[in-house]
Order: sequence, then structure tokens, then C-alpha cells
Amino acid sequence: MCEVSDPAETRLPNDKTAPGSARAFLREAACEVHHAEVLGEAELLVSELVTNAVLHGAPPITLRVECDGTRLRVSVTDRNSDPAYVRDAGPEDESGRGIRLVDFISDEWGVEPRLGEGKDVWFTIRNGEAAPTP
Repeated sequence: MCEVSDPAETRLPNDKTAPGSARAFLREAACEVHHAEVLGEAELLVSELVTNAVLHGAPPITLRVECDGTRLRVSVTDRNSDPAYVRDAGPEDESGRGIRLVDFISDEWGVEPRLGEGKDVWFTIRNGEAAPTP
């Protein structure tokens, strides 16, 4: 069981440095159990969500990290109301695989509209459950 912690939140730059900033913040905010068990998967997924927010969203971009005792929940908020969805990227496509990775690796994920404008795209990873192998 992980340490229950208050949610940690930060605003990210709306540029190419945002995914690295998000990974660094996640490493600081996640509890020790998540560091040992699922941090690598969580870093990959937060990079994908933040990259999508930079490329397709609208600033400001906010990252929120929570440990509730059994799972790590990470959400990325931006001001674009268009929902994120799993795409069918072809072999020649240079993008379009990020949400598919989130869908495959996380235990749960979703998109929640924000009052006014924007959305939260989130995922959860439970303690002690390794990501499936392809």
C-alpha cells in the first residue's frame, strides 16, 4: 500500500520542455511505493498526455498527481474542450499512438470536461501491477 498524500499540482510550460518538466514533477510527487513499482510506466504515460496537451490543447496546462493508498492517479488539464481518444495510427503515421499507449498500460483512463472550457485527461496505475507486455 502506498502513502496517501495530498494532491500535488503544477502548471507546465506550453512548449517542448513540458514533458520533461512533467516527468520531473511526477518523480517528486509520487510516493516511494510508486517509485519502486510503477514510476517508469507513469513517466511514459504522463509524457504522452503532456505532449498531446502541448500539440493539440490550449494553455494553461496543469499536471496533478495523487496517491490514494492503492493507486497513482495522474491528470493533465488544458483549455481545449476537444476530447482525447484512441486513434488508429497507420504504420507510416508519425503520431497518433499516445492515447493508445495510455489505454494499454494504465489500469484506467478517461477524459472529463471542465466547467467553462477545457478538459482533464487522466490515468491510474495500481500498486504492484506491472504493465502488460506486448
